[in-house]
Amino acid sequence: MTEEAVSTNADLAYLVVRTGVTRGDVYRLPSNQVTTIGRATTCRIVVQDEICSRNHCELFFSSDRWRLRDCGSRNGTKVRGEPIVGDVELRFGQSFQIGSTIFGLAGSLSQRWDDDAGLDEPIESDTVDAMRERQESDSNPEILHRRRQSRFRQPVDSAARDKTSLELSRLYRLALDMGAATTAQSLAEIVLEGLLNATAASIGAILLTPVGNGKKSGSADQLTVVAYRAENHQPYHPVSAYLSQIVLTDQEAVLARDIASDARFLDRDSLGEIQAQSVICAPVRTQEKVHGLIHLYSTDAATQLEVDDLEFTLAVADQMAAGLEQLQRVEKLQAGLQRAEVENQTLREQLRSEMDLIGESTAMQQLKGRIARIAPTDATALIRGESGSGKELIARAIHIHSNRRNGPFITMNCAALSESLLESELFGHEKGSFTGAVGRKLGKFEQAHHGTIFLDEVGEMSPGVQAKFLRVLEGHPFERVGGGEPVHADVRVVAATNRDLEKAVADGTFRQDLYFRLQVVELVVEPLRRRRSDIPLLANYFLNRFARKMARNMVGFTPGAMQSLIEYDWPGNVRELQHTIERAVILCPHEAVGQADLHLSALGSMAKTAEPSRDISTRQTFEALPLEIVEQQHILATLEWTSWNKSQAAQILGIERSTLDRKLKRYDVERPKEKNL
Repeated sequence: MTEEAVSTNADLAYLVVRTGVTRGDVYRLPSNQVTTIGRATTCRIVVQDEICSRNHCELFFSSDRWRLRDCGSRNGTKVRGEPIVGDVELRFGQSFQIGSTIFGLAGSLSQRWDDDAGLDEPIESDTVDAMRERQESDSNPEILHRRRQSRFRQPVDSAARDKTSLELSRLYRLALDMGAATTAQSLAEIVLEGLLNATAASIGAILLTPVGNGKKSGSADQLTVVAYRAENHQPYHPVSAYLSQIVLTDQEAVLARDIASDARFLDRDSLGEIQAQSVICAPVRTQEKVHGLIHLYSTDAATQLEVDDLEFTLAVADQMAAGLEQLQRVEKLQAGLQRAEVENQTLREQLRSEMDLIGESTAMQQLKGRIARIAPTDATALIRGESGSGKELIARAIHIHSNRRNGPFITMNCAALSESLLESELFGHEKGSFTGAVGRKLGKFEQAHHGTIFLDEVGEMSPGVQAKFLRVLEGHPFERVGGGEPVHADVRVVAATNRDLEKAVADGTFRQDLYFRLQVVELVVEPLRRRRSDIPLLANYFLNRFARKMARNMVGFTPGAMQSLIEYDWPGNVRELQHTIERAVILCPHEAVGQADLHLSALGSMAKTAEPSRDISTRQTFEALPLEIVEQQHILATLEWTSWNKSQAAQILGIERSTLDRKLKRYDVERPKEKNL
């Protein structure tokens, strides 16, 4: 190489593509930057050759010399036909080869070559013109740094501790502000203000993908600007789709400088107008999806964005992504809660329409008036009546017309479970408190907080549960089974029973103090046979209800059918009437229910025949006996009359089958052997 071939300004250089598909391209080499060469689109010089690695090699100026370094490429970087190892000095007029592409380092527009490439021509005239055109610009663009993960996630060494502590302090304060955001818009504005205050950026924008886009990476044209700020209040200009797409695809934050001269990095009709000098583009992403991008620009060549700004921006972007996902979860929960509230209100309205007390008899009018007086209070109520007479319906009416109508209504049958299970159901249990307790369970009282709890068959509680129940009624906290933490529950109690509680108190099976605590207000529901005038109203109500449900066109009852309903004694009360009408609507082939369509049980006639024996005034003689003996004799007589059919006897007696079994056990009575089948 001759002396004329050496440039007088060693740090002014050009890289010329001498062979290959892009022969004649010329790149100016900034001496203060590293020029990366490879197949990746993020490299400064992109080589479209499969032999070329994604990040193949790099050129840089060091110690007044241009040097070439291979970046661990698969096929190597060759100088004079041999692969290089480590840093190799490259002189003006010398070439290096990547696959089939040969690059030459030039120091002037008339550079000639002296290596073994066999090329001895100067740079073509059109290439010279391109080089002169590029010389009019101060510098060419270069992506300086790329980051996938912020260093703030890594341990801090002592040398960087002071600076990192300051940056972490900024991150902490910004995270607190971000935590107060209630919408994606407010979060984006907080983030953008924090970044502009903490970095050298003078212009910033945050772009987000549409809500519901679950893709891990998307397209730049899907982004929407949600926050934008500029020092001089310049209008928003579209960001570089090229740079945005790189970040979206690779999900790495990038720092680029000298972007004003490269159309790939910005649209000259947009950001070119604001003379952006350096840019940071960071993805707002989690492992599941990309939420958007953060763009920061510096328009001052003397105050360029640095790698520390890139690190800080990436850390903030990660925090913002977590905040966005949290906001989206909250929005989904709020939307679900609103839907649930609407559905709940609809169901409550439907329930109110179905929970109207049907009946115009004197007994029903008195009961409705009593409910209207006690419902607005928080008084404990005790409902007494036969099985099937509608005690739960009365309890729901009390709840619906009370100040707790928007709270829960929880029901519990105290006769359905053993003592230990009943205690667990009422008061809850802790994990491991007994076999099968695989986790904590809230009891019925906790579930009914700020609402009403209805306890049916309250007379069947065991003494141990009665004691704990009494403390809750008196306003004391309780403990879950197996737990030691006190639990408070604001609950109104409505209890029901068909048992003779006065006798149970006398027998010592029911606590007297609990009896008086429950009997603050007592409501007695008359059996249906004692308010026969309500039967037509109830029958037509159930007929219309089930006809709508089953899409049947029913017009009513024939006179004979209605007369049969009125004359029947209904030992199962309103529940039996409801089931009878439902069965008739299902099976009746006509529009009007006839007498033949009613399937009335023989129990009604049995109960009517057996009922006179209950009136002691009809007996010929009177014998002074304790009430317990009279009850025992009557139960045995009823069992004898039904041939020891306990279910039938329980219906006649107006008690549950389980109650009858307990009475027989208490009386130590068994079925006579000669009665066994």
